[in-house]
Amino acid sequence: MSVFKLAFPKINYSGVGAIEALVERLAAEHGSESGLLICDPMLVELGFASKLLDSALNLTLFKDVRPNPDTNTVNNALEMYQSADAKYIIGFGGGSSIDTAKAIKILSANPTPISAYNGVEKVKQLGAPLYAINTTAGTAAEVTSNAVITDTATHVKHVIISDKIIPDVSVNDPSVMLGIPAPTTAATGIDALTHAVESFVSVGAHPLTDFISLQSIKMIAESLPKAVDDGTDVSAREMMAYGQFVAGLSFNSAGLGMVHAMAHPAGAHKDLPHGVCNAILLPIVCEFNRPYRVEKFAQVAAAMGVDTSAMSQEEASVAAIDALNELNRRVGIPAGFGELGVTEEDILSWVDDAMADPCAGGNPHPMTREQVIELYKKSM
Repeated sequence: MSVFKLAFPKINYSGVGAIEALVERLAAEHGSESGLLICDPMLVELGFASKLLDSALNLTLFKDVRPNPDTNTVNNALEMYQSADAKYIIGFGGGSSIDTAKAIKILSANPTPISAYNGVEKVKQLGAPLYAINTTAGTAAEVTSNAVITDTATHVKHVIISDKIIPDVSVNDPSVMLGIPAPTTAATGIDALTHAVESFVSVGAHPLTDFISLQSIKMIAESLPKAVDDGTDVSAREMMAYGQFVAGLSFNSAGLGMVHAMAHPAGAHKDLPHGVCNAILLPIVCEFNRPYRVEKFAQVAAAMGVDTSAMSQEEASVAAIDALNELNRRVGIPAGFGELGVTEEDILSWVDDAMADPCAGGNPHPMTREQVIELYKKSM
């Protein structure tokens, strides 16, 4: 077996009160030094950002983060980082806030533009310390080496992958996840499930990630419907936080596949939520991949709660696809892109970007252009 790299943050705080633990750490490590807080504007409105802003930390707030963060957002945040003479960065929110923070970490020590770092390991210098507080239980951006930034000029999503942008410290505090609306909970939860499933069946899968992928699938399948039904269920929120966290550890090392490769153009061109795009595509792409990973998809079915004791591996692998479709339906995921205003002309314009996406290489079996088109059509 070849050498395998398992990469994640140095320190990880989890559980209610984890944000307060981070504040104590920041005070000890940085004292009166200036830091830039990159935050989802909703967290400011809901008062969750006060846990940081009302502390003794010397923070400048950048709250103009948008879904599917773009190059304009990054440039504006960089200008604020420089004018504040900041020495460290906090990303507080979902993937959009944390990916923006990762981009500033890159540009704090490397030349602009951010588009220069599209691809794998193109970041040369380490950059400022980065602390990532996750609020969505979906993207796992707080533990990964990935950042996705949309180019406002070309509408292409730049997928930046580098060990140098893994946050120094990650935080998962379910107390700031309680107010997330049900549709967002569902979309981000299926995003996390996608990370777990894709990394489990990817060409980069490894025994060190297989175990945590399956555990993530189990936790998410059990807890996501509960979190969608009752957003104040602290136990369900905590299990979702743990499930998405370990899914992040898995895909950060094992990689992803064509679900993400096909979802990225949809988000970039139509500004659709990333989690929804993944959710729509997950059972469709998995159906394509199933014949090449029958044994593993049988294990996915069992992890999702399907009684496979009387099934052959073939039957169980098919049941996994059924279970994915049923979970989508249960938590209210749109049935297809057509419900979101997407046309066939739109999806045909996404094909080349999907084929070129860095995630495509992790798929269990390569897809032809014609197969990508066929699967996009099924997703309508």
